[in-house]
Amino acid sequence: MASPISANKAELLAIANAVASEKMIDKSIVIEAMEEAIQKAARARYGAENDIRAKLDPMTGDLRLWRVVEVVEEVEDYFKQVDLKAAQKLEDGAAVGDFIVDPLPPVDLGRIDAQSAKQVIFQKVRDAERERQFEEFKDRAGEVITGVIKSVEFGHVIVNLGRAEGVIRRDQQIPREAARVGERVRALIMKVERNNRGPQIFLSRAHPDFMKKLFAQEVPEIYDGIIEIKAAARDPGSRAKIGVISHDSSIDPVGACVGMKGSRVQAVVQELQGEKIDIIPWSEDIATFVVNALQPATVSRVVLDEDEGRIEVVVPDDQLSLAIGRRGQNVRLASQLTGHQIDIMTEEEASEKRSKEFAERSKMFEEELDVDETLSQLLVAEGFAELEEVAYVELAELASIEGFDEELAEELQSRANEALERKEATFREQRRELGVEDALAEIPHLTEEMLVVLGNAGIRELDDLADLATDELIAKKREAPRRRNNADGPPLRRPQRQEDKGGVLGAFGLTEEQGNEIIMAARAHWFEDEEEAAPAADAAPQAEEAADAESSQ
Repeated sequence: MASPISANKAELLAIANAVASEKMIDKSIVIEAMEEAIQKAARARYGAENDIRAKLDPMTGDLRLWRVVEVVEEVEDYFKQVDLKAAQKLEDGAAVGDFIVDPLPPVDLGRIDAQSAKQVIFQKVRDAERERQFEEFKDRAGEVITGVIKSVEFGHVIVNLGRAEGVIRRDQQIPREAARVGERVRALIMKVERNNRGPQIFLSRAHPDFMKKLFAQEVPEIYDGIIEIKAAARDPGSRAKIGVISHDSSIDPVGACVGMKGSRVQAVVQELQGEKIDIIPWSEDIATFVVNALQPATVSRVVLDEDEGRIEVVVPDDQLSLAIGRRGQNVRLASQLTGHQIDIMTEEEASEKRSKEFAERSKMFEEELDVDETLSQLLVAEGFAELEEVAYVELAELASIEGFDEELAEELQSRANEALERKEATFREQRRELGVEDALAEIPHLTEEMLVVLGNAGIRELDDLADLATDELIAKKREAPRRRNNADGPPLRRPQRQEDKGGVLGAFGLTEEQGNEIIMAARAHWFEDEEEAAPAADAAPQAEEAADAESSQ
């Protein structure tokens, strides 16, 4: 670039136009950068203490240079101030307090000054270019973009996007995919962040949304909104599942995504380096959707536990390995697709589990309600699992069980309430032994059993509970997926707790609203203390004034 200081008018405008066109930024930004560079160079020549301004006419290329000075009665700063007599020589009618312009002659700057001026212009233009890049890409997250691989640094792929550069981090690449410099690559824009070195554009080829966007490009019905991809899960480079639904009953969503002789899905598969894709009809009925998601395995029965967000799936013995998939891949993807934890078990295991639960519940009712084995088993067979269910169920419902009458139902409810009271008394005694104060027992939603759990966790006073966040109190415990022996891989183990053990009361199924109420109730005394302290603080100055008045008398 020619030096703007030594260039003539035509060259100045030509330089501004060329830079603005090359960097795709506004010409006014380049003009402003030139003016700033000229000002800096002029201050270096005339003195940095001077307030020197420069103006470059964008139409004619005329350059004006001047110094701004303030008119004062007595000069203290000779660089930025001038007395009234000298000011009137520069401008007729100048008065004290005015700022006047003192024109300066053009200067022929040396090589060093010119180089410094060029650095200012380059920096200003570079900043403008970065801002333009950020503005261009900031709202494009979720869009698929094509670029050319520029380099591979420490496993991260740098992609030239034309007007900017993006990066595909190692964990967002398809495993075992070779990245060659100069090759074209498609990727999803995950996010765009502002950075001192320019916008950081993070790309991904492993995200499920990348697969969704590819299907939208290949399947016109998805692009038009007739078919919708409701859920997607991927094991990048290996296998994926998508759940699709059609808003037009005459169009088969699975067939439309597959295409004639598989042409549409194969185009996506090739882009994803041979990743196998299962296209599954989506259903609002979670049980039906789970059965579909576990294809190609056949499912015998689905048991949904909404409170725990878990689903038990029973499959025939010969379908177990197929349902689990190699290294648990099939059940893992189905779990991600449905948003529920899926436990796979065989008919034999399900039968054993039901028998065990039946025996445990029967024994519990037999002991707690002091009834015979036949009556306890009858209660379990009717679906009763907890003492609370017997105690609080409608009397008519309990009496309607075959072989029961109203008198027996009343007696069972009475015994269930007595058993619950005994349990509550036992827990209350344990709670007091742990040193949990009675104030905690007055907080809504907390039972004596919960207070024992809190006490064992070291939460024994209101402040201990008040210091907790809601998640720390009620977050449910997470378990690793249940795994079974897999013919295609090594033996798989029973579930084990992960390091994330959830909240202190995570096992009790409290809702977020209930958790918030508990925490706020525990913190209530904080606000009461503040309210009591405020009047006391207001009264202190008044007491001092009264004491001063009394002493003066």
